[in-house]
Amino acid sequence: MSLIVGVEVGSPAARAGLKTGDILVSAAGRPVRDVLDYRFYTYDARLTLVVRDAAGAERTVTLRKGEGEDLGLTFETYLMDNQRACENQCLFCFIDQLPPGLRRSLYFKDDDARLSFLLGQYITLTNLAPDEFQRILAQRISPLHISVHATDPDLRVRLVGHPAAGACLSMMQTLAARGIQMHAQVVVCPGLNDGAALARTLDDLSALFPAVGDVSVVPVGLTRWREGLYPLRPFHRDEAAQTVALVRDKAAALRRATGLGVVYAADELYLLAGLPLPGEEDYDGYPQLENGVGLMASFAAEFDAALDALPDSVPAPPPVTVATGLAAAPFLRGLLDKLSERVPGLVWDVVAAPNRLFGDRVDVAGLLCGRDLIAALDGHVTGARVLLPASMLRHGGDVFLDDLTPADLAQAIGAAVDIVPVDGGAFAAAVLGV
Repeated sequence: MSLIVGVEVGSPAARAGLKTGDILVSAAGRPVRDVLDYRFYTYDARLTLVVRDAAGAERTVTLRKGEGEDLGLTFETYLMDNQRACENQCLFCFIDQLPPGLRRSLYFKDDDARLSFLLGQYITLTNLAPDEFQRILAQRISPLHISVHATDPDLRVRLVGHPAAGACLSMMQTLAARGIQMHAQVVVCPGLNDGAALARTLDDLSALFPAVGDVSVVPVGLTRWREGLYPLRPFHRDEAAQTVALVRDKAAALRRATGLGVVYAADELYLLAGLPLPGEEDYDGYPQLENGVGLMASFAAEFDAALDALPDSVPAPPPVTVATGLAAAPFLRGLLDKLSERVPGLVWDVVAAPNRLFGDRVDVAGLLCGRDLIAALDGHVTGARVLLPASMLRHGGDVFLDDLTPADLAQAIGAAVDIVPVDGGAFAAAVLGV
């Protein structure tokens, strides 16, 4: 049952007389537990609802609408239910490595199958009750995003820290047999689930193709806040190179068999290995872009397309500073070198900000906080503008991880701060002041 907090004017719900303050009890004769039930049971064109008003009186409402058309209702929460918390004790959990003093919401560990389907968040399948798993099958809730890490049952139990973790592969086989599409990720920890264990995992997952359409292989992220946690270590250069080679060999065999690479190493593994990044043709449309797989190739292709579209003569804009993490700085300098060849007189600088909050092992731009940027940019701003990637800010673009705002940063460094979408074309336009 869910409290209605808004009814869209002119919507099917409004025409049927539903009001703010009503409670949706059931649809199509079935209880509405959450947003998945709501979407599934309100799909048909002719629909019967049971609604309870503020006084507790129930009434039955019959309405007509377009098939698949939303009723036009807003509920107290997006899920129409509480968010499911993670029950695992993963050896590599990034949230366990957060420093104290950040905003409270950052410490919540979610593991909610509904968000896997609706928002693409990765789940482990360990907290799915049998009836919830059966609902996924019955309602064909697809696609799902699954954190696998290892398909060997004993190894996965060790990695995830949950007695139910060993059932992952069998559950995925059941999902595949019922036509549920899946995206998978593997966080690789050197000495634990790399090497032969990773080879087995990739073989097991690729055997489920096309239901498992893509698999990302991502290196473990380690901060300086690991006191009392399992003694993980970062990849050595040669280990990263071996892991990339393993993934590429598997991908080459899969490409010959299926026409797609299916398994992909994250950009960070290539950087750790000191290897050149593949071209965009190796990423099959970037199905794992949100996991950092092909992000640089995509960005470079967008940037090059923007350069090709430039007129023959482009006036040099005012000098500009680009702030980023240690990992992306050499890459961005290379792109700006190319832009300088097309725009004589272009003056720019790329400032690579060390991550003082999480530690030097964390070198991605998205985990820099406002104070990291203030420290790195103080006295090192070229021109009057600083460009930052939107990935540094909370969704919506208002605050950094430490709750400082772009306005706070601008005041501290004495320069305008422009937030740029993570898109190579938008980056080129921002540098040129367009």
